[in-house]
Amino acid sequence: MNIIASLISIDPDLAEEVVEDLSVLFRASLSDANALPVPLEEELDLCRKYVHIESLRLDDRLEVEWQINVDTSSVRIPMLTLQPMLENAIYHGIQPLPKGGVVVVDISSDMGMLNLAISNPVAHDNSTHEHGNKMSLENTRRRLEVVYGPDASVVTHQDKQTFTIKIRYPLVLA
Repeated sequence: MNIIASLISIDPDLAEEVVEDLSVLFRASLSDANALPVPLEEELDLCRKYVHIESLRLDDRLEVEWQINVDTSSVRIPMLTLQPMLENAIYHGIQPLPKGGVVVVDISSDMGMLNLAISNPVAHDNSTHEHGNKMSLENTRRRLEVVYGPDASVVTHQDKQTFTIKIRYPLVLA
């Protein structure tokens, strides 16, 4: 909201655009997360709107690299599977770093499974940064288990430079 307030006097068109992006995000967050899967392109549109808002806040400190190797119009994904993970990557990985960094979103499929991976840099000295409670990660894991059973997996890996979350579940096509 602070971004919108600051933009109103200097760039009202951009402020309106951000309000529209924010309203789409709010609508999605209020929708039934257990509803039928949506086309991946819808979830990616939601993610891009979120990144747009955050890029206004973080400026050139935020870069997102999209590696999408599936047909986004035919692949289905439970709504709000990818966006909360991207939000965490930006909040916990990019925001605490003075120089920012790159979040990599990698989407592929193999052997009838959809693979989603989000990687972000690790902030080593983030003593003043609020640590998460892994709630969105656990919520995503539970939602996928309800829909796909034991075929779904949500795993994380961290090394000295990178934190990665990998989500894998049966590929659903439209």
